[in-house]
Amino acid sequence: MNTISTIPNLRAQINEWRRQKKTIALVPTMGNLHAGHLSLVEQAVADRVVVSIFVNPLQFGVGEDYQTYPRTFEADCEKLEKVSTHLLFTPSVTELYPAGMSSYVTVPKLSNILCGASRPDHFKGVATVVNILLNIVQPDKALFGEKDYQQLMIIKRMVADLFMPIEIIGVPIVREADGLAMSSRNQYLNAEQRAIAPCLWKTIDKMRLESGERNYTSLEKNAMQALAELGFKPDYVAVRQAQTLELPTAADKDLVILAAAWLGKARLIDNKIVSF
Repeated sequence: MNTISTIPNLRAQINEWRRQKKTIALVPTMGNLHAGHLSLVEQAVADRVVVSIFVNPLQFGVGEDYQTYPRTFEADCEKLEKVSTHLLFTPSVTELYPAGMSSYVTVPKLSNILCGASRPDHFKGVATVVNILLNIVQPDKALFGEKDYQQLMIIKRMVADLFMPIEIIGVPIVREADGLAMSSRNQYLNAEQRAIAPCLWKTIDKMRLESGERNYTSLEKNAMQALAELGFKPDYVAVRQAQTLELPTAADKDLVILAAAWLGKARLIDNKIVSF
């Protein structure tokens, strides 16, 4: 595995692979890698796989955990060496934002709801850095986890709207044995909170959606109440159209249940895709 930290050196390697007619996949991450991240690499079917590690300051709001976000570079490298990673891109903040930021990418309709309502400008930061990475690497495909379902939909919309010739692939959630979706922020949980955390998934998994149902408000309200009684501070539980995240109609057959809730210092998210 080759490690590169500058854009010119990365582009030189990418150009060489292009001359060799190699296909390229990109897996963007913020590091602190777990099995969920590694599943993205393992499913990146391409001649060359590029993984980026960059803790992006643009997607952290005021008072969020940018400074304390877990950074485990040496352990991350060891894990990536064991899977099919050909190149690790580790840019600094000044490498990606050499003059600060005066240009941003936004996907307003999708970015201002659900997690976006609670974390203003978060998805602007995500869309901007992903756009930068896609422009630098120019991969044939890029892989993202379905745990961050809203993020995945925003990136797909951005790539479609900007006519970027890149396939965006969502990879299913990887879970712990008790059902908790793997996340770098799970390590913020103490022992008591960790025992409760899988109930986020169990609560939305128990929600029963029926074909033709017009009003999911009571199901959402009941799930929110159940989470609160378990010790969570729920942000939202929402039933939406799977592809647009709009409110579902009676005719919609592909839905997604999305949930976000605080448990101590950890903001946990999860989702369940439902097809009739």
